[in-house]
Amino acid sequence: MGKLTAMGITSLDGYIADSSGNFDWSAPDEEVHGFVNDTVRSTGTYLLGRRTYETLTYWETADDPGEPAVHRDFAKIWHAADKIVYSTTLPEVTTARTRLERSFDPEAIRALKEAAVQDISIDGPNLAAQAARAGLIDEYHQFISPVMVGGGTRYLPDGQRRQLELLDQRRFGNGVVYLHYRVIG
Repeated sequence: MGKLTAMGITSLDGYIADSSGNFDWSAPDEEVHGFVNDTVRSTGTYLLGRRTYETLTYWETADDPGEPAVHRDFAKIWHAADKIVYSTTLPEVTTARTRLERSFDPEAIRALKEAAVQDISIDGPNLAAQAARAGLIDEYHQFISPVMVGGGTRYLPDGQRRQLELLDQRRFGNGVVYLHYRVIG
């Protein structure tokens, strides 16, 4: 059985994008990017919201020899994984190993977890909020950037109460702090 994990690079005040939709302040440096790669290396399937998918399509062609090594490494991870995009507005998907779903079905995700031999990652705040409300998320990986943005798109949904167990933590040279929690119960 695979775990469903949610990962986010956030501001200290809990946003993945500011009120203008910008997230340039969250770009990982080489040290953080390498750690992210190692963290997601066991991911067999990515569940993605439309905006997140559109951002991540960059990795479809980022394996060019001119790219930094950490970028080429993540591109290999991206290519090896299946992707499921949830969108009512996206006309089609443009990346390999990707399928489009028009609605989020918690029971289908439960079945996917049961059948999975690798972990599943859920990315995109609205999609992850649906999974959190359905009690599907097993672990959270949060990278807290040393910035406060004052508003925008929240990483975690309001109205959720969960007990968590801290599994790992790490501080990076650029001031980013990593927290890894398991959902209890």
